[in-house]
Parts: sequence; C-alpha cells; structure tokens
Amino acid sequence: MNSEQSLWGRISNSNVFYHFVRDKVAFISASILLLIILAAIFAPLLTSHNPNDLATLDVMDGEIPPVWTEEGDERFLLGTDDQGRDILSAILYGARVSLLIGICAVVLQCLLGVIIGLVAGYAGGRVDSLLMRLADIQLSFSSLMLAIIVLAFFRAFVGGDLYSQFAMVILIFVIGVAEWPQYARTIRACVLAEKEKEYVQAAQVMGFTTVRIMFRHILPNCLSPIFVISTVQIANAIISEAALSFLGLGMPVTQPSLGSLIKSGFDYLQSGQWWITIIPGLFLIVLVLVINLLGDWLRDVLNPKLYKG
Repeated sequence: MNSEQSLWGRISNSNVFYHFVRDKVAFISASILLLIILAAIFAPLLTSHNPNDLATLDVMDGEIPPVWTEEGDERFLLGTDDQGRDILSAILYGARVSLLIGICAVVLQCLLGVIIGLVAGYAGGRVDSLLMRLADIQLSFSSLMLAIIVLAFFRAFVGGDLYSQFAMVILIFVIGVAEWPQYARTIRACVLAEKEKEYVQAAQVMGFTTVRIMFRHILPNCLSPIFVISTVQIANAIISEAALSFLGLGMPVTQPSLGSLIKSGFDYLQSGQWWITIIPGLFLIVLVLVINLLGDWLRDVLNPKLYKG
C-alpha cells in the first residue's frame, strides 16, 4: 500500500502531471482517447452484436440511415452498411484493430530504432556512419510507398487467402520496419550528448560492460524524446494502416479496421449512403487528432524552453 501511495505521490507531484491537469487541450484530448480505448476494449459489452460474424447480420437491415434522420431506426444509432452491419459496432471493433496495429507497430519501431541508435551513438566511427547511412537511405523513400510495394509483392506471392490470415502481423511488421529511422536518429543524437558526461565515464572506469552502460545508464536519460516520438508515431501508424486498408492492402473484410470500413462504404458515397464512409472517417480523424494533440503537448512540456503553460 505504501509503495502504491509513494508511486501516486511521485506522479501527482511531477511536473508533467502538474501541467497536464491545468492544460485543457491535453486533458480533453486524453479523456477522449481514454474513452475511445475503453470503448474499443469493451466493444463486445457495448454493442448489440459482433459485426464480423456474418450469422448475426440481416441483409434486410442494410443501408439504414442514422437514427436522427427520418428513415432511421432506433436499433442502429449510426445506421447500417449494405450488409446490415451496425456502423457503431463496426467502428468500435475496427478501432480495436487499428489501435492494436498502431501500438504494436510503434513498439517494433521503438525496439529497432532504440537499439540501432544506441549502438550508432555509443560506438561511433564506421559503425555510426554505416547505420546512419542506412537510415538516410530508408528516409529517402516514402514509408507508405515502400509499404505498398512490399505488401503488394507479398500478397501476389502468397495469395489472397493466406495473406488475409496473417494481414495484421504483416501490417505490424511492415509499418514497424519502415519507421525505425525516426527513433534511431533521435536516440543517436541523445547518446552523443550523454556519453561524454561524467556518470558514463565513471561507469567505464568501474568496468561495466558496454551493454549495461548503454541500457542501464544512458537509455534512461533518453526516455523523454522516446515518449514524444512514440505518441506521434502511433497516430502515423494508424493513418498508414488506414491508407493501406483503403487501397485494399490492409485488413480483410472479415476483420475490418477503420480504413477497411471507410473503403467498404466509398462505393456508396455518391448514391446517398454517406454515413457508411463519413462516420468512420470522422471517427478516424478524431482519434488521430487527439493523439497528435497529446504528442504536441508532451513535446512542449518535456522541453521547458518551449513550454509556456
């Protein structure tokens, strides 16, 4: 109990928490993001049916507009798509997929980028030059273009059915590998500044191993930029997944993400069924917006020279 109180005490007395509760934009953004995450996690309890289970769908309920229109049905708050799938249920289930892909892809980016950045910054010399040239080469290409090429080639090679089974794993891997240079360059710059400080020299004199010095001594002092980059990269990963799904290279229709939902209703947009695409699109915009606002606030509050709150 004392450890829990001391932990909460450290959090409540921290500079970040002090500015967080006083910044309306950050507080509202975090509240909306938390609400979306909880709604996605508990989607089976909040929705009337599983929109991915074809046995629960009724085609006769297809293309019902939102409840606030004249032809709306109170059973479907945000309307239904052409298959009779409840849009609200589909959005919550789709948000689970998009958030999972975004978070896992960023974890992979972080692992690769942090390790490469630590090695490059601490080793220096030819190792640093080689790793940073690889990062520069990858940054010279559009991450989305690279992902489209890899996914299109992989789908043509293994076939559509096998691709659909492993679509989530493939998307996480491709998006994660495509964005590691963002972390590597930032961590390298931080390591170059930290490795010349006295505590690192003292650790070297005491005979600590290189791995321990990098991960136990230098890395904890580079966590602030990692948190900021990760927040922004989650939003970027969600957008990348949505774009790939919209192009038909993402999640299958049997397990749609937010991008897949937008794509599925795009053909009906001009025929008057606007809600099938517009509502999931607005939900995606809100999700990405609140994550980016939190990322901008975190960047400023962790840098006293920028923060004016």
